[in-house]
Amino acid sequence: MVLGFSIALIVFSLLLMLLVLMHKGKGGGLSDMFGGGMQSSVGGSSVAERNLDRITIVIGLLWFACIIVLGIVMKSNS
Repeated sequence: MVLGFSIALIVFSLLLMLLVLMHKGKGGGLSDMFGGGMQSSVGGSSVAERNLDRITIVIGLLWFACIIVLGIVMKSNS
């Protein structure tokens, strides 16, 4: 059981990193150093960006839940 949750945690961690890197820079951060601040924002966020936000939040919650369950399982095994 610990092995399964450890593998799930690794998968969710990699997915979360990928999703965070796919987000568009909002300005004022490191993305401005690499040319992200030179683009003009046209207006509100598009449907694709909102869906990316939602997917990132869901994966983040699953990642957090996996950490909690893994901690409980490891504590009960010892």
